[in-house]
Amino acid sequence: MDGTGPANSITDVPGLRVGHAQRVGEGWLTGCTVVLAPGHGAVGGVDVRGGGPGTRETDLLDPRNLVERVQAVLLTGGSSFGLAAADGVMRRLAAMGRGFPVGATVVPIVPAAVVYDLGRGGAEQAWPDAELGAAAHDTAVGAGGTDVAQGCVGAGTGTKVGGLKGGVGTASAVLPGGATLGALAVVNAAGSAVDLRTGELLGARHLLADEVPGRPGPDARDHTGRAGDRSLADQGPVPEGRRDRARRPGPGARPGAHDGRRRHRVHAGDR
Repeated sequence: MDGTGPANSITDVPGLRVGHAQRVGEGWLTGCTVVLAPGHGAVGGVDVRGGGPGTRETDLLDPRNLVERVQAVLLTGGSSFGLAAADGVMRRLAAMGRGFPVGATVVPIVPAAVVYDLGRGGAEQAWPDAELGAAAHDTAVGAGGTDVAQGCVGAGTGTKVGGLKGGVGTASAVLPGGATLGALAVVNAAGSAVDLRTGELLGARHLLADEVPGRPGPDARDHTGRAGDRSLADQGPVPEGRRDRARRPGPGARPGAHDGRRRHRVHAGDR
């Protein structure tokens, strides 16, 4: 691998654009994210996992089926209710003449997957709809469509990981042959995001230098003496009720038992 792309973002892949839309306040804490393919669409594939996936149009991506290209992909909060946001994306694309040709018209192909954030803003019926999906599309086609905001935006607005906030993240890598690989993830995971021995955020040491404002560079050392790591103080407070456990290993803990290498597998389509 030859390093990251210029923006370390999925939009380093030529032609891809990303748009977020969210609603916060008055009982709302949710949103959606659209990844737009280039004008002719992009070949799509899918791997749906999990015990309760919430998806739309993913069956079209089976290679045995007729449709080969997608015009956009939608990630949305709101559980299965949020799949309605894809309607707004489809309408915008249809108005532009982009989609699978059917007779005299086109049917835009917009596979979608959800995360569960119901009730996190307080209201029982607060989820993305067609209007919010259209807004995310408009952001993607606008001037900021290649500058991907990360964190508590779009489909990551109401997400969480254990007792901490979740969010949207993106990255890219340039392969030896020159091809660019891009990724965008919405993280809404169960379990702990914190090393219970040190209080360090799991995966923090794998961030790039200066990727987070205020993070020390690769030659800096934190309270554990590890180069390039971030201490608990750099990351903010440990959630209430976890502070002591975050700093002290449990009975019989082995040195290095929580060395930050554990991974939480997160799958799109979390009903």
